[in-house]
Amino acid sequence: MRTTNIRELKHATSTVLEWVEQGETVQITRYNKVVGMIVPPSAKKEEEAPPSDYYERLEKLFFDKTKPMTGTQIVAYDRGDR
Repeated sequence: MRTTNIRELKHATSTVLEWVEQGETVQITRYNKVVGMIVPPSAKKEEEAPPSDYYERLEKLFFDKTKPMTGTQIVAYDRGDR
């Protein structure tokens, strides 16, 4: 695990992010006290829910308060033939 202070993080962000890309966890310190950590993302990626599942969850949460049109459709309708 590497350690960096806030000044180094501010001035050498690219270097610190390279460490993280290589899989290292970086502790960020202020006055020699740890105030934060930057950790690499986990190797397991979460799969996105299919749209049908999304709409089912919306209906469960909001019952019949859901709109018949998506936000994209509403914006396209408002813009007209532009």
